[in-house]
This record gives sequence, structure tokens and C-alpha cells, in this order.
Amino acid sequence: MKAANTVCRCDLKEELEKVIAQHEGKKDDLIEVLYWVQENYGYVPKDVQQIIAEKMNIPLSTINGVVTFYHLFSLKPKGKYEISLCRGTACHVRGASRVLERFEKELGIKTHDTTDDNMFSLEVVRCLGACGLAPVLKINKDPRVRIKTDQVPGIIQELRNAAE
Repeated sequence: MKAANTVCRCDLKEELEKVIAQHEGKKDDLIEVLYWVQENYGYVPKDVQQIIAEKMNIPLSTINGVVTFYHLFSLKPKGKYEISLCRGTACHVRGASRVLERFEKELGIKTHDTTDDNMFSLEVVRCLGACGLAPVLKINKDPRVRIKTDQVPGIIQELRNAAE
């Protein structure tokens, strides 16, 4: 996923209009359009929701309802690295809560927040489907398994180094 802070929204407005035009008259394609917005903007801004509402002839309340219902979409910009920690039963039993606390401490944010430099967002999810490898997290689309609290600072440093 692209980070919101690395994208010039002025460049995307023309692309957004092209994407909407491809789905003209197809209200059932709303999620596809929103997915494109999330991937390219890093979140689904209110002003973009308004454009979609007008161009696709869908009530703004309907669009906002879809955006807030699905966890895939966000109303706030996400960091370059979105860390999603599994909180399913197996991960919980094997220490996911302690791993989450360590990420919060090291990053200086709480769950569902983004660091001030827009580098990291921290989320929790119900299950990533790798219970035998718990605790599990995902960094953007990259899974990490058997995570221990003492690995957290190294993971953060690795990502900071990769961003340079």
C-alpha cells in the first residue's frame, strides 16, 4: 500500500475520475472504486467520498457506511508500514498482547494510530489464519511468524532502514 504522505493528491484526481468513469452506472462496483482509493491515497478522504457520491450517483451516507463497515478501508492516513497484529485465540495465548504492548511502547502510539512521521500504523486483526505459527503479524502484505517481544525493536529498525 502506498503511504498517504508520498502521494500528491492533485495527481490522483484525474486518475480517480478515470477509475470512476470505468464503473459509471455500476453502483455494485463501489467497493472496487473505494479499494483503488485506499491503495492510492492510503486512506479514503471525505472529499474523495464526496466526488464518488456525485459521479456514481450514490448517497454519501452509503459510501461512508461502506468505508466504516469494512476494516480494509480507513478514514485516516495510514503509515508507509501498516503493522497488523493477530489477536485471535492462538496468538493471544502465545503472547500477542505483550508483542502489541511492545510495539505501542517502541513506536509511541496506540492501536489504530499512526506515527507522526507517517512511517508506521498499528492495527489489530481477529485472525490471520496461521494459528500454528502464532503469534503472527503482517507488515503491509508481508507475514511474520512466531514473533517475540524482543524482536520488536529490530523489526522497527529494519523497516526504518528499508525506508531510507
